[in-house]
Amino acid sequence: MMYSVSKIQHCHRYSVYFAPRGSRRIYDLGIQIGQLYLSPSDRLIGFIGEAGSGKSMLVRGMFPGLELTNDDEGVNVRPLPILSVGEQEGFYSPHTYHLDIRFEAGFTQMHVLADVIAEALARGKRVIVEHFDLIYPFLKRNAHLLIGVGQEIIVTRPTLFGPAPSDIYEIVSRSLRIRQMAHTAEDLCERYLPNWELGRFQHDDVHNGFVLTFQDEAPELDFDDIEQKVRRDIELDLPVSYVDENHVRIGDVLHPCTGPRTHVPSTGMVENFRLVHRLFYDQETNRYLLVGLVGDAAAPEEDLNRIKL
Repeated sequence: MMYSVSKIQHCHRYSVYFAPRGSRRIYDLGIQIGQLYLSPSDRLIGFIGEAGSGKSMLVRGMFPGLELTNDDEGVNVRPLPILSVGEQEGFYSPHTYHLDIRFEAGFTQMHVLADVIAEALARGKRVIVEHFDLIYPFLKRNAHLLIGVGQEIIVTRPTLFGPAPSDIYEIVSRSLRIRQMAHTAEDLCERYLPNWELGRFQHDDVHNGFVLTFQDEAPELDFDDIEQKVRRDIELDLPVSYVDENHVRIGDVLHPCTGPRTHVPSTGMVENFRLVHRLFYDQETNRYLLVGLVGDAAAPEEDLNRIKL
Protein backbone atom coordinates (compact mmCIF):
# COMPACT_ATOMS: atom_id res chain seq x y z
CA MET A 1 0.00 0.00 0.00
CA MET A 2 1.30 3.44 -0.93
CA TYR A 3 1.07 6.30 1.54
CA SER A 4 1.23 9.96 0.55
CA VAL A 5 3.70 12.32 2.20
CA SER A 6 0.83 14.25 3.81
CA LYS A 7 -0.55 11.03 5.32
CA ILE A 8 2.84 10.15 6.81
CA GLN A 9 3.17 13.66 8.22
CA HIS A 10 -0.33 13.44 9.69
CA CYS A 11 0.70 10.33 11.61
CA HIS A 12 4.01 11.84 12.69
CA ARG A 13 4.35 12.51 16.44
CA TYR A 14 7.98 13.45 16.91
CA SER A 15 11.51 12.66 15.74
CA VAL A 16 14.80 13.21 17.51
CA TYR A 17 18.23 13.95 16.01
CA PHE A 18 21.58 14.76 17.52
CA ALA A 19 22.12 18.51 17.36
CA PRO A 20 25.48 18.75 15.54
CA ARG A 21 28.25 21.12 16.55
CA GLY A 22 29.40 23.06 13.53
CA SER A 23 27.52 25.18 11.02
CA ARG A 24 28.01 22.89 8.01
CA ARG A 25 26.53 19.86 9.77
CA ILE A 26 23.58 21.88 11.10
CA TYR A 27 22.91 23.27 7.60
CA ASP A 28 22.93 19.75 6.20
CA LEU A 29 20.57 18.51 8.90
CA GLY A 30 18.26 21.46 8.23
CA ILE A 31 18.06 20.44 4.57
CA GLN A 32 17.25 16.88 5.61
CA ILE A 33 14.53 17.95 8.06
CA GLY A 34 12.99 20.24 5.46
CA GLN A 35 12.85 17.43 2.91
CA LEU A 36 11.38 14.90 5.33
CA TYR A 37 8.91 16.91 7.37
CA LEU A 38 8.06 20.23 5.75
CA SER A 39 4.77 20.32 3.87
CA PRO A 40 3.62 23.05 1.44
CA SER A 41 0.61 23.51 3.73
CA ASP A 42 2.80 24.30 6.77
CA ARG A 43 2.49 28.06 7.19
CA LEU A 44 3.51 28.54 10.82
CA ILE A 45 6.86 26.98 11.74
CA GLY A 46 8.13 27.49 15.28
CA PHE A 47 11.71 27.12 16.53
CA ILE A 48 12.50 26.82 20.22
CA GLY A 49 15.88 26.96 21.95
CA GLU A 50 18.31 29.20 23.77
CA ALA A 51 20.66 31.67 22.11
CA GLY A 52 23.64 29.88 20.57
CA SER A 53 21.82 26.58 20.13
CA GLY A 54 21.89 26.81 16.32
CA LYS A 55 18.27 27.74 15.53
CA SER A 56 19.17 30.30 12.87
CA MET A 57 21.57 27.91 11.12
CA LEU A 58 18.85 25.26 11.10
CA VAL A 59 16.42 27.81 9.61
CA ARG A 60 18.93 28.61 6.87
CA GLY A 61 19.26 24.91 6.06
CA MET A 62 15.50 24.36 5.91
CA PHE A 63 14.75 27.57 3.99
CA PRO A 64 17.70 28.35 1.69
CA GLY A 65 17.77 31.98 0.60
CA LEU A 66 15.42 33.21 3.32
CA GLU A 67 16.47 36.62 4.65
CA LEU A 68 16.78 36.32 8.40
CA THR A 69 15.89 39.42 10.40
CA ASN A 70 18.36 38.58 13.18
CA ASP A 71 21.51 38.01 11.13
CA ASP A 72 24.29 36.53 13.29
CA GLU A 73 26.74 39.12 12.01
CA GLY A 74 24.69 41.83 13.69
CA VAL A 75 23.03 43.24 10.57
CA ASN A 76 19.32 43.30 11.40
CA VAL A 77 16.55 43.96 8.90
CA ARG A 78 14.77 47.22 9.82
CA PRO A 79 11.91 47.91 9.79
CA LEU A 80 10.69 44.38 10.44
CA PRO A 81 9.00 43.38 7.13
CA ILE A 82 6.10 41.48 8.69
CA LEU A 83 4.94 44.63 10.53
CA SER A 84 3.74 46.01 7.19
CA VAL A 85 2.27 42.76 5.86
CA GLY A 86 -1.08 44.49 5.22
CA GLU A 87 0.57 46.97 2.87
CA GLN A 88 2.50 44.37 0.84
CA GLU A 89 0.05 43.18 -1.78
CA GLY A 90 0.61 41.97 -5.30
CA PHE A 91 2.77 39.48 -7.14
CA TYR A 92 6.05 40.69 -5.66
CA SER A 93 4.98 40.70 -2.01
CA PRO A 94 6.93 38.29 0.24
CA HIS A 95 5.61 34.78 0.69
CA THR A 96 7.71 33.91 3.76
CA TYR A 97 8.51 36.03 6.79
CA HIS A 98 11.04 35.42 9.54
CA LEU A 99 11.21 36.92 13.00
CA ASP A 100 13.05 36.31 16.25
CA ILE A 101 10.60 36.96 19.08
CA ARG A 102 13.22 37.43 21.80
CA PHE A 103 14.99 40.08 19.73
CA GLU A 104 11.85 41.81 18.40
CA ALA A 105 10.24 42.00 21.85
CA GLY A 106 12.76 44.72 22.65
CA PHE A 107 11.22 46.94 19.94
CA THR A 108 7.60 45.84 19.55
CA GLN A 109 4.95 44.78 22.04
CA MET A 110 4.15 41.08 22.08
CA HIS A 111 0.45 41.49 21.27
CA VAL A 112 1.41 43.52 18.17
CA LEU A 113 3.77 40.77 17.00
CA ALA A 114 1.04 38.18 17.60
CA ASP A 115 -1.46 40.24 15.59
CA VAL A 116 0.81 40.65 12.56
CA ILE A 117 1.69 36.94 12.59
CA ALA A 118 -2.03 36.12 12.59
CA GLU A 119 -2.66 38.59 9.78
CA ALA A 120 0.18 37.14 7.68
CA LEU A 121 -1.23 33.64 8.14
CA ALA A 122 -4.71 34.84 7.20
CA ARG A 123 -3.23 36.22 3.97
CA GLY A 124 -1.75 32.83 3.11
CA LYS A 125 1.83 33.71 4.04
CA ARG A 126 4.35 31.46 5.74
CA VAL A 127 5.88 32.68 9.01
CA ILE A 128 9.09 31.30 10.56
CA VAL A 129 9.26 32.16 14.25
CA GLU A 130 12.29 31.74 16.51
CA HIS A 131 11.60 31.54 20.27
CA PHE A 132 8.06 30.47 19.43
CA ASP A 133 7.39 29.59 23.08
CA LEU A 134 7.45 33.33 23.96
CA ILE A 135 4.73 34.34 21.48
CA TYR A 136 2.50 31.28 21.95
CA PRO A 137 0.51 32.68 24.93
CA PHE A 138 -0.36 35.77 22.86
CA LEU A 139 -0.88 34.00 19.55
CA LYS A 140 -3.06 31.31 21.14
CA ARG A 141 -2.38 28.77 18.40
CA ASN A 142 0.32 26.19 17.98
CA ALA A 143 2.70 25.86 15.06
CA HIS A 144 2.08 23.46 12.19
CA LEU A 145 5.66 22.26 12.67
CA LEU A 146 7.54 22.78 15.93
CA ILE A 147 11.30 22.28 16.23
CA GLY A 148 13.29 22.39 19.47
CA VAL A 149 17.09 22.70 19.54
CA GLY A 150 19.13 21.66 22.58
CA GLN A 151 21.50 18.72 22.95
CA GLU A 152 19.15 17.08 20.48
CA ILE A 153 16.83 18.44 17.80
CA ILE A 154 13.19 17.53 18.35
CA VAL A 155 10.87 17.71 15.35
CA THR A 156 7.17 17.49 16.18
CA ARG A 157 3.84 18.16 14.51
CA PRO A 158 1.55 19.35 17.32
CA THR A 159 -2.16 18.51 17.48
CA LEU A 160 -4.93 19.83 19.72
CA PHE A 161 -3.46 17.57 22.39
CA GLY A 162 0.06 19.00 22.27
CA PRO A 163 2.89 19.05 22.79
CA ALA A 164 2.84 22.61 24.04
CA PRO A 165 5.80 24.86 23.16
CA SER A 166 6.61 25.15 26.87
CA ASP A 167 7.13 21.38 27.05
CA ILE A 168 9.62 21.48 24.18
CA TYR A 169 11.39 24.47 25.74
CA GLU A 170 11.79 22.67 29.06
CA ILE A 171 13.49 19.73 27.35
CA VAL A 172 15.85 21.62 25.05
CA SER A 173 16.82 24.40 27.47
CA ARG A 174 17.84 21.83 30.05
CA SER A 175 19.86 19.73 27.61
CA LEU A 176 21.69 22.52 25.76
CA ARG A 177 24.24 22.82 28.56
CA ILE A 178 25.32 19.21 27.99
CA ARG A 179 25.92 19.98 24.31
CA GLN A 180 27.93 23.09 25.20
CA MET A 181 30.04 21.18 27.73
CA ALA A 182 30.65 18.40 25.22
CA HIS A 183 31.75 20.86 22.54
CA THR A 184 34.18 22.64 24.85
CA ALA A 185 35.63 19.30 25.98
CA GLU A 186 35.88 18.24 22.33
CA ASP A 187 37.92 21.31 21.43
CA LEU A 188 40.17 20.80 24.45
CA CYS A 189 40.86 17.24 23.33
CA GLU A 190 41.73 18.45 19.84
CA ARG A 191 44.44 20.66 21.33
CA TYR A 192 46.28 17.61 22.68
CA LEU A 193 46.09 15.27 19.74
CA PRO A 194 49.51 14.40 18.28
CA ASN A 195 50.55 16.78 15.52
CA TRP A 196 50.54 14.02 12.92
CA GLU A 197 46.87 13.27 13.68
CA LEU A 198 45.69 16.85 13.27
CA GLY A 199 43.84 17.60 10.06
CA ARG A 200 42.56 14.10 9.40
CA PHE A 201 39.87 13.69 12.06
CA GLN A 202 36.17 14.39 11.58
CA HIS A 203 33.33 14.91 14.04
CA ASP A 204 30.47 12.66 15.05
CA ASP A 205 27.98 12.48 17.91
CA VAL A 206 27.11 10.40 20.93
CA HIS A 207 24.70 10.99 23.79
CA ASN A 208 26.25 13.24 26.49
CA GLY A 209 29.53 13.51 24.67
CA PHE A 210 31.46 13.79 21.42
CA VAL A 211 33.21 11.58 18.88
CA LEU A 212 36.38 12.25 16.89
CA THR A 213 36.66 9.92 13.90
CA PHE A 214 39.77 8.81 12.02
CA GLN A 215 39.45 7.28 8.58
CA ASP A 216 41.16 4.03 7.50
CA GLU A 217 44.02 4.01 10.01
CA ALA A 218 43.88 3.91 13.81
CA PRO A 219 45.39 7.02 15.43
CA GLU A 220 48.30 6.78 17.85
CA LEU A 221 46.87 8.21 21.08
CA ASP A 222 47.86 8.29 24.74
CA PHE A 223 44.44 8.29 26.40
CA ASP A 224 45.76 9.02 29.90
CA ASP A 225 47.89 11.94 28.74
CA ILE A 226 45.07 13.58 26.75
CA GLU A 227 42.58 13.08 29.57
CA GLN A 228 44.91 14.51 32.22
CA LYS A 229 45.73 17.59 30.13
CA VAL A 230 42.06 18.29 29.42
CA ARG A 231 41.20 17.91 33.11
CA ARG A 232 44.01 20.30 33.97
CA ASP A 233 42.53 22.91 31.60
CA ILE A 234 39.13 22.36 33.19
CA GLU A 235 40.60 22.93 36.67
CA LEU A 236 42.24 26.16 35.44
CA ASP A 237 38.76 27.46 34.50
CA LEU A 238 40.00 29.12 31.31
CA PRO A 239 37.63 31.58 29.60
CA VAL A 240 36.12 30.39 26.31
CA SER A 241 35.12 33.20 23.95
CA TYR A 242 33.79 33.61 20.43
CA VAL A 243 36.28 35.16 17.97
CA ASP A 244 34.68 34.64 14.55
CA GLU A 245 32.72 31.97 12.70
CA ASN A 246 35.83 29.77 12.46
CA HIS A 247 37.59 30.31 15.81
CA VAL A 248 37.20 30.45 19.56
CA ARG A 249 39.72 31.59 22.12
CA ILE A 250 40.44 29.21 25.00
CA GLY A 251 42.41 31.13 27.58
CA ASP A 252 44.99 32.95 25.46
CA VAL A 253 45.03 30.34 22.67
CA LEU A 254 43.17 30.77 19.37
CA HIS A 255 41.54 27.49 18.36
CA PRO A 256 39.83 26.56 15.05
CA CYS A 257 36.16 25.76 15.59
CA THR A 258 33.20 25.26 13.25
CA GLY A 259 30.61 25.97 15.95
CA PRO A 260 32.10 28.84 17.95
CA ARG A 261 28.83 29.95 19.59
CA THR A 262 28.05 26.59 21.17
CA HIS A 263 30.36 26.56 24.19
CA VAL A 264 30.23 27.04 27.94
CA PRO A 265 31.74 30.42 28.98
CA SER A 266 34.69 28.79 30.74
CA THR A 267 36.35 25.39 30.88
CA GLY A 268 35.56 25.03 34.59
CA MET A 269 31.91 24.56 33.67
CA VAL A 270 32.65 21.22 31.98
CA GLU A 271 31.41 18.58 34.40
CA ASN A 272 32.65 15.01 34.83
CA PHE A 273 34.81 14.84 31.71
CA ARG A 274 36.30 11.46 30.81
CA LEU A 275 37.60 9.63 27.76
CA VAL A 276 36.70 6.09 26.88
CA HIS A 277 40.15 4.50 26.98
CA ARG A 278 39.89 2.55 23.78
CA LEU A 279 39.04 3.15 20.14
CA PHE A 280 35.81 1.92 18.63
CA TYR A 281 36.01 0.52 15.11
CA ASP A 282 33.14 1.05 12.65
CA GLN A 283 33.56 -1.62 10.00
CA GLU A 284 30.80 -0.14 7.82
CA THR A 285 32.78 3.06 7.26
CA ASN A 286 36.28 1.85 8.15
CA ARG A 287 36.61 4.52 10.82
CA TYR A 288 38.22 4.53 14.26
CA LEU A 289 36.28 6.47 16.88
CA LEU A 290 37.57 8.32 19.93
CA VAL A 291 34.75 8.96 22.43
CA GLY A 292 34.66 11.61 25.15
CA LEU A 293 31.84 12.02 27.68
CA VAL A 294 30.60 14.73 30.04
CA GLY A 295 27.85 15.14 32.60
CA ASP A 296 26.11 12.29 34.36
CA ALA A 297 27.42 8.75 34.55
CA ALA A 298 27.22 7.16 31.14
CA ALA A 299 25.67 3.92 29.94
CA PRO A 300 27.82 0.84 29.27
CA GLU A 301 30.32 1.45 26.47
CA GLU A 302 28.40 -0.63 23.96
CA ASP A 303 25.12 1.21 24.65
CA LEU A 304 26.04 4.87 24.99
CA ASN A 305 23.05 5.97 22.91
CA ARG A 306 20.55 3.92 24.89
CA ILE A 307 16.98 5.19 25.01
CA LYS A 308 15.54 5.71 28.46
CA LEU A 309 11.86 4.81 28.73
